[in-house]
Amino acid sequence: MTAKANDKVKVHYKGTLNTGEVFDSSEGRAPLEFTLGSGQVIPGFDNGVMGMQVDESKTINIPAAEAYGEPKAELIHQVAKTQLPPEIKPEVGLRLSSQAPDGSQIPLVVTEVTEDSITVDANHPLAGQDLNFELTLVGIN
Repeated sequence: MTAKANDKVKVHYKGTLNTGEVFDSSEGRAPLEFTLGSGQVIPGFDNGVMGMQVDESKTINIPAAEAYGEPKAELIHQVAKTQLPPEIKPEVGLRLSSQAPDGSQIPLVVTEVTEDSITVDANHPLAGQDLNFELTLVGIN
């Protein structure tokens, strides 16, 4: 039995960047469970699992375009420090969130701090990165 579109699958994985840095892993946790082809995971991950058999393992490389895409300049903004709540002490790497008009939260990362403003980036942290995954298919429902 091979994994195909609309199958509910369970996968153990380890995700690394091209530098070898591990950015996510299911080690010590339950396997990732999702429906193939449903858009629950990035397209390259879906494509990598498609056609695998239970207990099969493989390594895949997902180019940025099939992962989180390239960073978008329109998601980078300068914000005057006067617009920040007084308890926030901005520094590079600080994670913040902003509220969208629909009420959803937008995660932001501070990428630059000047005397009068900060620069925040709403791109996914892995945007622009090629991703590598070691996959093991552990179940098909």
